[in-house]
Amino acid sequence: MLNFRRCTPWPRATLPFVKNSRSRPARAAATWCAALGGVVVLAGAPGISPAAQTAGTFELSTAVRDAAVALVQQAATAVAPPGARVVARPGMLDVRLKLAPCARVETFLVAGLPAWGTTRVGLRCAQGASRWKAFLPVHVQVLAPAWTSKGALPAGAALSAEQWELADVDWAAAPSLPLGAGRVVAGRTLARPVAPGQALRESDLAARRWFASGQAVRIVAAGHGYQVSAEGLALGHGIEGQPVRVRTEGGRIVTGQPVGDSLVEVRL
Repeated sequence: MLNFRRCTPWPRATLPFVKNSRSRPARAAATWCAALGGVVVLAGAPGISPAAQTAGTFELSTAVRDAAVALVQQAATAVAPPGARVVARPGMLDVRLKLAPCARVETFLVAGLPAWGTTRVGLRCAQGASRWKAFLPVHVQVLAPAWTSKGALPAGAALSAEQWELADVDWAAAPSLPLGAGRVVAGRTLARPVAPGQALRESDLAARRWFASGQAVRIVAAGHGYQVSAEGLALGHGIEGQPVRVRTEGGRIVTGQPVGDSLVEVRL
């Protein structure tokens, strides 16, 4: 029997059909509960195998493993690009752990850990002789279209549209995100070499120089519900992602971010 905390299972007649499960309604209910509440409580000792009960140790069951995967998949999907396919593969508990038998196991997301790539899902014994916590490693792939190179390109190469094609790649494979279908690659410059078939990521691109030191620029200051602009003189090169100082016509010096050709944005 399933018992959920902070969410209620769907009626049995409406539970989705789940393949390859020894208990289809149980697995489907756990999946929907993870999506709605973030915590799944599995009762009826599904976390303990008969052999483990005899031996007096905890052994991770398929039901608990599936609940952990469903929970992290939901978290990854929430921050993935639209239409992405999320694939989560659970690992194994640390073999050095000696966990006591548990009649009810909760799965939970660990604060501060990423939803993509290599992460962990928490397991918490909520009903047992010993209230323990453990962490199940999970590897999460986020597969979605991004620009990939048709051939090898050296560092310093100026990019053109015909050098790239859209293909499904794992967005979680590196800390820097790939450039998706809505991003323009033409006109950018590579900061490092790119291999054939490699996804183009922000970290592969050289920062753009929007203007030079001593050049006249327009300053845009934005606040809550208003925006003002003024003319100024750049006191440094306008490098993308780096702050630059600008002298206004009135002689005041302000610091802002280069965001376009001869354009500096100042946050108030």
